[in-house]
Amino acid sequence: MSDGVEAIIKNTKRARETLDSSGTAPLSKKTPKKPAIQVAWKPLLSDWGMGAIIPVVTLVLWQLAGSTGLVSATFLPTPLSIARAFTDLLVTGELTHHLGVSMGRAGIGFLIGGVLGLLFGVLTGLFRSVEYVLDPSVQVLRLVPHLAIAPLIILWFGFGEMSKVVIIMTGSFFPLYINTFMGIRNVDNKLFEVARVLGFSPYQKLRRLILPAALPGILLGLRLSLAVAWIGLVVAELIGSQSGIGFLINEAKQNSNTEVVFVGIIIFAIVGKLIDSLFRIIERKFLFWRDSYEG
Repeated sequence: MSDGVEAIIKNTKRARETLDSSGTAPLSKKTPKKPAIQVAWKPLLSDWGMGAIIPVVTLVLWQLAGSTGLVSATFLPTPLSIARAFTDLLVTGELTHHLGVSMGRAGIGFLIGGVLGLLFGVLTGLFRSVEYVLDPSVQVLRLVPHLAIAPLIILWFGFGEMSKVVIIMTGSFFPLYINTFMGIRNVDNKLFEVARVLGFSPYQKLRRLILPAALPGILLGLRLSLAVAWIGLVVAELIGSQSGIGFLINEAKQNSNTEVVFVGIIIFAIVGKLIDSLFRIIERKFLFWRDSYEG
């Protein structure tokens, strides 16, 4: 037995020496790994660089058209003049004040509407009887546009903060409700059979089976609800407001200050994009197990 073990050890050493002499890296040496930060940031920077091509080209052509007089500054101010207006608002603190007010309104309305949408979506998804009673009414209300219902909400609640929060809340409710409902109804029925075999309680079935399986739909609903809440914020502040980015745009319109109007529009676009990107990161974190087509 010992002679066989010694022969195996000698043969292993001889094979390793042969690999070393032939130029192959020894088995004990490992290929150096790139830093994790570098690996993570490289594709991200590449995506940002590709995504910035169209905006950068548009800004350059826009500036050239305004500087050469091809486009009237009143009709379309140059990016540099818009940047100066942005700097002035930022220095005076006016921009941060209005942005903070808008973010607070959007956050409160989204929180209330999102919680209600999630709750009602879970109930209608789990119980067929609740769906028969609740879903037809919700679907009818969902088809009423923001601009149609906003005057009624203002008539009921006035021009105060309550009316703006209600407008945002009604917009953020429906996407999360629909996607939660569909996410639960699309759960594979075989998973329920497994839960029945394992003896899961209703709470365990909901926490460990239904909600994880419906998570892609729920996260999509959150993302869409936040986008609609941001649009509802614009509607609420443009109709009647004494503060917020919408008020800033409305005031600039009355004063024929096109640069400030563009500043407000750009702020809405940038903040909306940042929030949407945040939710995409959350989706990748919680849905890492899902295979998706990357193109």
